[in-house]
Amino acid sequence: MLKKLYDWTMRLAEHPHALWALAAVSFVESSVFPIPPDVLMIPMILAAPSRAFLIATVALVSSVLGGLLGYAIGAFFYDTIGHPVLAAMGKAQAMDEFNTRFNDFGFWAVLTAGITPFPYKVITIMSGWTGMPLGTFVATSILARGIRFFVVAGLLWKFGEPIRDFIEKRLGLMFTLFIVLLIGGFVLVRFL
Repeated sequence: MLKKLYDWTMRLAEHPHALWALAAVSFVESSVFPIPPDVLMIPMILAAPSRAFLIATVALVSSVLGGLLGYAIGAFFYDTIGHPVLAAMGKAQAMDEFNTRFNDFGFWAVLTAGITPFPYKVITIMSGWTGMPLGTFVATSILARGIRFFVVAGLLWKFGEPIRDFIEKRLGLMFTLFIVLLIGGFVLVRFL
């Protein structure tokens, strides 16, 4: 089934209304859909590099709005919708322990999930479920998703097709290393 969803998403990238498709995929990916918007963004930007930053903006706005849906699912529908989504992703265990610690590190959780390959939808639902302040959630989501989508757009705009392999295979690792270094830097500054 995942392969069919991936193939369907790739066909959307070639459609005349691809920006609307990207908006829809970015929106639902932030709360329930398993395919990240990058699979639409990459071929769309390669096909029209002059629209790279428009494409990134559509992904950003739609993703943050979809994140608000995920937040609402966690806040208002966790038992009926949120828990089954998280259970299907194998994230339902240890929810009570996670809830007590989540808001202490909520900014970092949203930032990390928004940039790295970790499923952002898990964090959007958890943010609502744990009652993270909405302003913190929105601001961090804008920052994280903005970094993710605009770095991809910028690299594709500047380097085109040769950077595609790097993005598809290694960008998640690079973002993860960036987050580790960023957090490590804050820890060093705080304790030195």
